[in-house]
Amino acid sequence: MGGDLSQTEVLVIGAGLSGAIACQRLARAGIGVTCLEQGEWNPRESYPGDKPDFELQALGPWNANPNIRRGKADYPILDDTSDIKPLLFNGVGGSTVMFSAHWMRFLPSDFFTYTLDGVGTDWPIDYHELEPYYLQTEADIGVSGLAGDPAYPDRPEYPMPPLPIQPWGEKVAEAHDRLGWHWWPGSNAINSRLHQGRRPCVQRSTCRAGCNEGAKGQADQSIWPSAIAAGAKLVTGARVARILTNPQGRAEGALFVDEFGVTRKACADIVVLAAHAIGTARLLLKSVDAAWPDGLANSSGVVGKNLMMHPMNRMVGFFDEPMSSWQGHWGQSIYSMEFAETRAEHDFARGAKWNLSPTGGPLNAALYPLDDPQPFGVDLHDRVDKWLGRSALWGMVAEDLPDSHNFLTLDSAHSDVDGDGLPRLHYETSENSKRMLSFMAKRARESFGAAGAYEVAEQTLAAEIGWHPLGTCRMGNDPRNSVVDKWNRCHDIPNLLIVDGSSFVTSSCVNPAATISAIAARAVDRLIHCRSEY
Repeated sequence: MGGDLSQTEVLVIGAGLSGAIACQRLARAGIGVTCLEQGEWNPRESYPGDKPDFELQALGPWNANPNIRRGKADYPILDDTSDIKPLLFNGVGGSTVMFSAHWMRFLPSDFFTYTLDGVGTDWPIDYHELEPYYLQTEADIGVSGLAGDPAYPDRPEYPMPPLPIQPWGEKVAEAHDRLGWHWWPGSNAINSRLHQGRRPCVQRSTCRAGCNEGAKGQADQSIWPSAIAAGAKLVTGARVARILTNPQGRAEGALFVDEFGVTRKACADIVVLAAHAIGTARLLLKSVDAAWPDGLANSSGVVGKNLMMHPMNRMVGFFDEPMSSWQGHWGQSIYSMEFAETRAEHDFARGAKWNLSPTGGPLNAALYPLDDPQPFGVDLHDRVDKWLGRSALWGMVAEDLPDSHNFLTLDSAHSDVDGDGLPRLHYETSENSKRMLSFMAKRARESFGAAGAYEVAEQTLAAEIGWHPLGTCRMGNDPRNSVVDKWNRCHDIPNLLIVDGSSFVTSSCVNPAATISAIAARAVDRLIHCRSEY
């Protein structure tokens, strides 16, 4: 074993969004904090967005699916038993390096789906408890948008005005006005003007594989520089193999393998897990010993359970006029919450958020996985011709209800580099989600038709959209059916916190990054002000 790291007050595992926010706030409070990240810090110039072969790189070395990307920091995820394939990134900034930067708060009703609609489970916290942290993290990340959306409670103005909604957004927005349906300019973690020294978006539409301009609020560029300036220590190339506990049952650090392949120990008074809903559950299940034969902090048996993945349909509308829809930000130009909550007349509970996006370049046009058969020859040229710059895309994200039959486990038949089982996802799209998305597809055809589209194509229940795994270490008041309490402390191990999306109780229909940020900030503020209790 190589030399151990010096004792730190707080050890954070994972340098993605929640880990970065935890380190930033702890360091600013004068608390010693060290973060272990198994990936590297990628320089801006390494991102492929400003390269001619961007679309090719996005299919290979910069693919969001780790099973396709197969980078040095990636571990295989067994997904042949899942309807949806996981998309995530290991490295400083985590999956924010590759996210599309949609920045949406949960709706107030999302915290009480059982009370309101008889489905899911109520959270032990509510929208108003998170509201101040939504505001704080929006400023740190850098979010552009427009206040006043009637679908949400009142709020102050965003740190920046919204990005342009582009010609295709204008056409669809006008159609929704005629239909009497909700729409609003997109809120995105993308700069619309200079913000904290980071440039505004240049509208190149390559957000999905790192931002060369520094305009996207990915955590490596928006949060980590200030965290390090405040004194946080970041160790990259550090693959954590185990969370360690002492005889008194408290967390005492982690065992990790450094960039040279040397096994080392990091010791801490408090451990914070921020390793993604897949990675955090995986580490807890790997950290078995005599005291925890079923996985660390798993007396409830629900570590890995209630996996939510946000099923999604995509609809592409084709127009007979040029709209330059190969450019813009690959966030959302507009969104619609018209069908986001339960209605008595629907045959499904809860709802879906719609986001309107550009449709990419020629390779995206040629290979996009629509329900129609993949064209070849002349038909392929025809599809690219009608798609490129003359189309728009509705993505419809279904609220995914928690279900114990959807879960993550370790498969002992397939070993990782530590000799432990690889994570296996067991996920099946619910009948509720299928009915919901079938309804949304019909309404999206109406939306595009009213906007003047002459044809609409569909991708039903898209598989390669697993950006949002959630819920594998759920929050709750009862230790018998939850892993962490309302302050994100493990019921079983009070000095072990979990601050990433695994703590989610329900999934909402909106992108989870804003709520992950707010929950992490809230949990860490509690730790800072009540350290003696941990």
